[in-house]
Amino acid sequence: MKPDMMLAGVFAKKHSFTLPLNYQQPIGEQITVFARELCAIENKDKKLPYIVFFQGGPGFAAMRPAGNSGWIRRALKEFRVLLLDQRGTGLSSPINYQSLAHLTPAQQAAYLSHFRADNIVRDAEAIRTQLCPADKWAILGQSFGGFCVLHYLSAAPQGVSEAYITGGIPSLTRSSDEVYQATYQRVLAKNKDFFHRFHDAQHLVTRLAKHLLENSVYLATGEHLTVEMLQLLGINLGMEQGPESVYYLLEQALVRTPQGEYVNPLFLNHFCQLLDYNTNPIFALLHEAIYCQHNASQWSAHRVREQYPAFNYKIGKPFLFTGEMIYPWMFEQFSHLVPLKAAAELLADKADWPALYDLEQLSNNRVPVAAAIYSEDMYVEMNYSLETVKRVANLRYWLTSEYEHNGIRMDGERILDKLISLNRGDILR
Repeated sequence: MKPDMMLAGVFAKKHSFTLPLNYQQPIGEQITVFARELCAIENKDKKLPYIVFFQGGPGFAAMRPAGNSGWIRRALKEFRVLLLDQRGTGLSSPINYQSLAHLTPAQQAAYLSHFRADNIVRDAEAIRTQLCPADKWAILGQSFGGFCVLHYLSAAPQGVSEAYITGGIPSLTRSSDEVYQATYQRVLAKNKDFFHRFHDAQHLVTRLAKHLLENSVYLATGEHLTVEMLQLLGINLGMEQGPESVYYLLEQALVRTPQGEYVNPLFLNHFCQLLDYNTNPIFALLHEAIYCQHNASQWSAHRVREQYPAFNYKIGKPFLFTGEMIYPWMFEQFSHLVPLKAAAELLADKADWPALYDLEQLSNNRVPVAAAIYSEDMYVEMNYSLETVKRVANLRYWLTSEYEHNGIRMDGERILDKLISLNRGDILR
């Protein structure tokens, strides 16, 4: 392996592939898909199988590693690791309001419709036939990456030797409304835990919310900071160290001076760093679509929220954070989403999304699958994951309360090692 770059204990090589935007029209418009191959320095001359990493999201690029650590350290003992920038992210024909500016809203929606798990998997399988056409490879999916893994096992199991999922076993059949009904319940529990752990947090955040209602406050990126925007910080409550990050930010939010009270510029800068909607628009545009099969989402999270009026903050009432939900008003308040509002409306009304999972194929699955299910996961409903487990043959799982949703980022070497042992029959679940 001739590396393009050297990290601590790792050789890294860049790959770029030209692939169809629409696999039903393979000679039509093409996109670029980027992947970074990693190999332990001591294994650079060995022929090792690949393991492909599917990042969480949708709409986030693969991690940019600094060296041989975490789950990568465990993987590199026996694999070459391929970090895939899913189409539309990172260096893979990235999508943003500028890259789509030349298209009409209808054209934007049509273009974006090709960026779900089905085409991400088609890209991966096309890459496999170029990199190692005679060999199968292993696949590892975190969060939304687990959705990609189950689609891979539905659509192209012949390319997979073994599969791993962390924090990302979706329901195979439930609607987006059912998903969000469960998610709001999870978010309520995370709010309860947050305000119990940090005893003055409710005072801090209601004081800040009152200030926002009575004053015009603008983020470092120029947007008007609203109470509903502030509630979005709750997306961090389901991550290891996320509640701490939110609390410490609230602690510094307001500054009192002889001239009056104002929002700390530090808060206004750091707030933007805890939300990704401007920088990763696919997450907002297609998040609900990842649950759609032959039906439209019609702003599911927004509609289901009506069943939970406690989230509608008013002065004098307790403040609640929201979670991993997308709302139509976000395309009016986040500056980089505003130009995509019309396309977002069309995607929310799109009802002809193809099916993502082949239930018969999964019930007869022969690829060994090992999964970590986090019982306290705020983003993926445990009971729906357990429903899916019963419908996928050859799947072993580890159910644990030790980790939040991003466990693989915090303790990835241990988690992947346990899943590899589970997949190969070395331990009982």
